Amino acid sequence: MTLFAYKAINTLGETEDGVRDAADEKQLVAALQAEGYMPIKVSPASPRSFLGLGASKNKLKQKEIILFTGELATLLESGLPLDKSLLVLKELADDNERLLKLIGKVLEKVKSGTSLADALEMQSGVFSKFYLNMIRAGEAGGNLGEVLARLGEYLESSQELKDTVSTALIYPAILLVMSLASLFIMLTFVVPQFTEMFESAGKALPVSTQIVVGLAEWLQAYWWALLLVVISISSFMRYEMAEASRKIVWDGRFLKMPLLGTIFLNQETANISRTLGTLLGNGVSIISAMVIVRETVDNLVIAAAIQEAEEQLKQGKHLSDALLDKGLFPKMAMQMIKMGEETGRLEEMLLRVATIYDKQLRVAISRMLALLEPALIITLGLMIAGIIVSILLAILSVNDLAF
Repeated sequence: MTLFAYKAINTLGETEDGVRDAADEKQLVAALQAEGYMPIKVSPASPRSFLGLGASKNKLKQKEIILFTGELATLLESGLPLDKSLLVLKELADDNERLLKLIGKVLEKVKSGTSLADALEMQSGVFSKFYLNMIRAGEAGGNLGEVLARLGEYLESSQELKDTVSTALIYPAILLVMSLASLFIMLTFVVPQFTEMFESAGKALPVSTQIVVGLAEWLQAYWWALLLVVISISSFMRYEMAEASRKIVWDGRFLKMPLLGTIFLNQETANISRTLGTLLGNGVSIISAMVIVRETVDNLVIAAAIQEAEEQLKQGKHLSDALLDKGLFPKMAMQMIKMGEETGRLEEMLLRVATIYDKQLRVAISRMLALLEPALIITLGLMIAGIIVSILLAILSVNDLAF
């Protein structure tokens, strides 16, 4: 499958941009036409599209999807039919243009006899395969409101975990930026103030001062080189992560990193367990659930392990044994899953594993930050102290010469 960027006119006569997988351009054009779109332009996606930078501006944010899911669940559980519930949501979303457009399109499809899952699937990749399969399971079982409520809880838990990670990294990021900015200012503005005095003294400067002055002069002349290095590294990583054959190599390296590897693995274990437990609890078969879980995993090494486990499940092997054979997932999680299989409470145990590894992830992040923050502060202090001491040594040597 190849990723293509497209521009098309929807049933409301509006132009939409998006990115979607397809075997070739003809298949994507046929799929868009089947959904009622009029394709204008289809072309292979650029690296920006692979990174999500070329996605449609109309695509919903995760928090908007959570809001839509929770409100729809509440309305359906209160006894309103689906079309009436969507109509109410449309009226409530008058201050959110993106959500208003989406609900309008879904409502139009539902009124024409399309199922909710199919109507949502037609919205240019806004909803994940996991989300759509949950909706299909709810419609097939006649408990759509209950399934949406569970889905809302799942999305909130996942978003809360992401917010916890991003929030925890804000302070170290600010500290790192301020540290680098402080060093840059000292070397490019403070140190040069003393350079003329040192040069006029006519005496050889201490080695440490020579190093600091040389670094300051280099930064003044070639500061743009640092910016070029950052851009080059960023572009290289984007290129590496855009192709699966290269990304899987980096994903393996990330998992082997000290401390960070444990954090990545705990995060994926929690996400996999929560997703699989939620799907199984809503009537999705284990094989279908594993396929969906694999598509929601970002780390390709773990995705490959799940795919191998799928094949073993088809041969009659237990889930815990299939995953344990890979030697990748935490043994405690596998033992808990095995206990769930033996007691017939697999869904419940999977959700418990997710809760446990959510907590472990938070603890691991707290420990990492507990080490990172003082390390940054001490490193910055030592570097600034080194610069100050080198300048003082030079000043003392100049004074000795004067006397």
